[in-house]
Amino acid sequence: MVSESSESSKRLRQLVEAVRASRKYRSLYRGTIAAIGARELARSADLEEAIKATKRRLHQIAGMYLAGTAPYERWLEELRQARASGDEERLRAVCRRAMAWHASTRERLNLLPTFYERLLADLPPVRRVLDVACGFHPLALPWMPCFRASGSACYYYACDIYEDLAAFLQAVLEILEVPGEAAVCDIVQTPPDLTVDLAFVLKVLPCLEHIESEAGLQLLRAIRARYLLVSFPGQSLGGGKRGMAAYYEARFRALVADCGWRLERFAFPGELVFRIEKEESRS
Repeated sequence: MVSESSESSKRLRQLVEAVRASRKYRSLYRGTIAAIGARELARSADLEEAIKATKRRLHQIAGMYLAGTAPYERWLEELRQARASGDEERLRAVCRRAMAWHASTRERLNLLPTFYERLLADLPPVRRVLDVACGFHPLALPWMPCFRASGSACYYYACDIYEDLAAFLQAVLEILEVPGEAAVCDIVQTPPDLTVDLAFVLKVLPCLEHIESEAGLQLLRAIRARYLLVSFPGQSLGGGKRGMAAYYEARFRALVADCGWRLERFAFPGELVFRIEKEESRS
């Protein structure tokens, strides 16, 4: 007789393999699929329905932001050639083309000349950076003040749930000669275990709400950083605004109201950013 736990494990394995068989999710971290799939199996006795529901959830948190299969090898070769040429504008042009592939970074392309100057210029020296659920954001490194200086000792740790993206970003760091690591990580189940000066949490919290209602606050508390940059979209992917920035600001302020952190607000066209200084890190 097959035990209930064995049957549940079998169904979960079947769900994970079915989702990974999809071209859209074949590179997605198994742990993320399993965590979401287990919740959907608990809601539905029908395996096919649970598979469909898992795919819908994954689309909300990740799939909807990508413009198809990314040409990673072509971009890497273009980056190598641009880097070898010593032409900074050529390098930035390649990074911009790649960032346009992901909806989150595509919305930020027009902000690049001023975005990091406003957010980072007045911070104390930044030596270690964490970028959670990073997507294509590490390609913005050529615009960041702390990395533009030749021979920068700043260490950059990026994590995402797509395995092929993490491999691509690791190669990008090497081409840019930026010390760091790009890894596969599920930030809900296992937040990165390291201490940094600065953490990027850009447009991440709204996605986490599709997984767990408290996941956003848990992540912010778990990140060991003196400063966190937390942002929210100012409009939907379809271009509609409908008071999104005000809605997210109210929710965010209520979320962190009892944390005792210092908040600074920065408004950009299409994106609202809060810079958090954690109370325990302030001198």
